[in-house]
Amino acid sequence: MTISNSTKESCKLFSLHYNQCDPKKCTSLKLNKLNLLKIIKSIRGNLKESIILTPFALQEIKLDDREKLSKNGLIVIDCSWKKILSLPKDDFKYARKLPALIATNPTNYGKWEKLTSVEALAAALYITDYTYQADMILSKFSWGIQFKKLNKFEKKSKNKKIE
Repeated sequence: MTISNSTKESCKLFSLHYNQCDPKKCTSLKLNKLNLLKIIKSIRGNLKESIILTPFALQEIKLDDREKLSKNGLIVIDCSWKKILSLPKDDFKYARKLPALIATNPTNYGKWEKLTSVEALAAALYITDYTYQADMILSKFSWGIQFKKLNKFEKKSKNKKIE
């Protein structure tokens, strides 16, 4: 993946929130409280044109999705990992999954693909070159910077590949 110049551009962030987690640990609720994300209960209207992060997607998110994010935003599905298989497998128009990444949140530290909502959002933002916004949302969590380092989202230099 390549990273270009980081800017302070941002895209709208949403969480399709199922209220299945501990509110004290919920990263979506914290981001919402900080006005960095909007909680939604369903995907209707213009939100149907947003990119939706779901582990059931057939395509991975990529830099080419950046324009879609800038126009319509990014939605993360926030639910319990224990109940994820029982969720409806909606046929989202722009469903995307993440590459295999390692969680750094206190509950699932070191586990593959058991990310919190903020980790999932940050990963998608790094991949689509919204580096500043990804850094900013991760900075709200004491363990956030570890996610960037462990998964090698460190910016090496302009237009260089991340190893």
